[in-house]
This record gives sequence, structure tokens and C-alpha cells, in this order.
Amino acid sequence: MTENDQGNVPSRQRKRFPGISSRAYEHPADRSALVALRKLSGFDTAFKALSGLLPERSLRLLYLSDSVRVSDAQFSHLNDMLRDACYILDLEKVPPMYVTQDPKPNAMCIGLDEPIIVVTTGLVELLDEEEMRAVVGHEVGHALSGHAVYRTVLLFLTNLALKIAWIPLGTVAITAIVTALREWFRKSELSADRAGLLVGQDVRASMRGLMKIAGGNHLHEMNVDAFLAQADEYEKSGDLRDSVLKILNVLPRSHPFTTVRAAELRKWSETRDFQRIMDGHYPKRTEDKDTSVTDSFRESAGHYADTVRTSKDPLLKLVGDIAGGAGDLAGDLGGRLRNRFGGQGGQKADGGVKTDGGPAGDGKDSGDGAGKPAGDGTGDGQSEG
Repeated sequence: MTENDQGNVPSRQRKRFPGISSRAYEHPADRSALVALRKLSGFDTAFKALSGLLPERSLRLLYLSDSVRVSDAQFSHLNDMLRDACYILDLEKVPPMYVTQDPKPNAMCIGLDEPIIVVTTGLVELLDEEEMRAVVGHEVGHALSGHAVYRTVLLFLTNLALKIAWIPLGTVAITAIVTALREWFRKSELSADRAGLLVGQDVRASMRGLMKIAGGNHLHEMNVDAFLAQADEYEKSGDLRDSVLKILNVLPRSHPFTTVRAAELRKWSETRDFQRIMDGHYPKRTEDKDTSVTDSFRESAGHYADTVRTSKDPLLKLVGDIAGGAGDLAGDLGGRLRNRFGGQGGQKADGGVKTDGGPAGDGKDSGDGAGKPAGDGTGDGQSEG
């Protein structure tokens, strides 16, 4: 925190995470992309130099002139939440925050040179204090992860690519870029939801906030457990046609569906990783430069593999069954080959010198030993799963 912010502490007793790295709460797919981008030397500097090409300065002037800036004098309760969130996540510089008139509940974190947090009046009026605290923590999590920088840069690259869509197969390439970009956006939202939970430290409040965003300010008519049951029903219901429709529905979205976000956050809150963070064991920012890109991508790939393996969705279950069947077939084929060639080796040893002495026995030992590395190799190959 800056010198002027040293005295600000959370309004109720909450744990603080000094020096916490955003890697502690980032979704594996989000983390792998960010680690790779951070490793590109001069990446941020180069694109910040191009900020004049982006509408960032215009946006800053727009919010300054046509919205209300949060401070001790204006929306002071939001200002307290913002300082609390920055204190808990140990974000050195408190980003400017604005409230803008818009009945649709929304919040965002944008900017290259420095992040700006914007919340709508619809969101402020919809949520209670603890629910709003999770949202503010969500946006501070975006700022700590550097999502504001990378989102702005990637959107700039996407817009640039659209200008060359006349190139043959350009539309296909653009679609692939946008699809990948939106997939990362959705995973970054799951990361920020986790940051909001670390700030609010009240999983029920986080659940209520997501539920209200989905169903409005009728809390007495809604139930968190029933809301989470919807997510479970959404995942496992229907047939392969419904699975395809789910994919088509989510492709144009920058955010995951609300019930899915709630279910993902509840699941993470029950993991050992979350408990370790709450106990004070988490990666530090000082270690970010030593993070392995390969390890991060391997973790991301492992996450997707685990998602396919454990999913209740009909299409993903089919993919998992096919993959599992292929693995069983490969294992069975490998076993048959080992038995065939191992058996031949044993016969050759027996048939070589027909005496009662040691050579035949030595030959058998050699044949058995040759079979062991193949078996060990198969076992090692399954360790990733």
C-alpha cells in the first residue's frame, strides 16, 4: 500500500495476504496465458507506448466528466471497500473507481497505464455490503492479475486483425482468434471471482451476489442451494444435441454463465488450495519471474483433461469414454506385445543350451528383466492423469 493508505484496515477482521501473487487464485487456463505473456520481455512497455492508438485517454475523460468518482466525499462506503480490497490483496496503488448511471448491473476494470474500476448504479442498488465487497474484490483481482493491460492489448490486436479480414481465409483466422480470446476472458472471470472471495471471505455472500445478478433483487424468493442445483442440472442434462447447443450459447459470451460461475467458485472454496491460501501459504509476487511457462501450460492441460474426465455433460462424457477406451486399447495392445516378445525371449533362452547348468537359468533372468522397463514405462505414462 502507499504511505497514505497504511492506516486503512478492513472494516471487520479479515485475513490479509502480504505480497500475494495473482497466481495463487488464477484459474489454470488463465494463469498459463498470463505467465507466457509476462515472459515476453518488453511486451507491456511496447503496447503501453501505443496507448495513444487506443481510446483509453478518451474513456478516462468520459468517466471523469460524466460519472461519479468514488472518494471519501462520494460513495464513501464503496471507497472503504476499495481500500479494504487493496489492503487485503496488498495492491500497492489504489485504482480510481467510478460509479456510472446504468440500470444494468455491471462492473469492469480497464486501462493500460493504470487500471480504472467502473461500477454501474444498477449493481450498487442491487447488492448489499458484503455482496458488493466481493464484486470490488473481483475487480481488484483483475487489476492485480494485469487483466486490464492484457485484455486491452488483446482487444487491440483483435481489432487490428479485423482490418485485414480481406486476406484469403482471414475470416477463419479471425474467428479462431476471437474464440480463443473469449475462452481466456471467461477463465479470467473465474480467476477474479476467486479474488473476490479472498477479499470478502464470505462464500455465501459471493453466491448471493451471483444469484442476484441472475435473478434480480428478490432474495426472499431465491435459494443458494437451489441455484447451485441449477448448475448441476445444466451440466448433466440433455443429450448430445444439448451439449452442442451449450457450446454455441457460450461462444459469443465474454463471461461464463452465472450458475456455472457460482458452482465453480463453490468448488474452489472447498479445495485444499483455497485453504492453504487462507492459512497463509501462497505464491509470492517476488517469485513470479521464476515461474515456468511449461509447467503452467502443463497444469492448464491437466485441468482440461480432468474436466473432460469428471464432467457430467453428455458430449464431454463421450469424449472421456472414447479417450479412456483408446487408452485401454493401447494398454491392452502394449500388454499383448510385451507378453509376445517376452515369451519368445524366454523360449529362446530355454532352447539355447539344454543343460541343467546355470546358462539356461541366466537366460530366463535376462528375459524377465527385459520385460520390466516396458511395464514401468507404461506406469509412468499414466502419471499425468
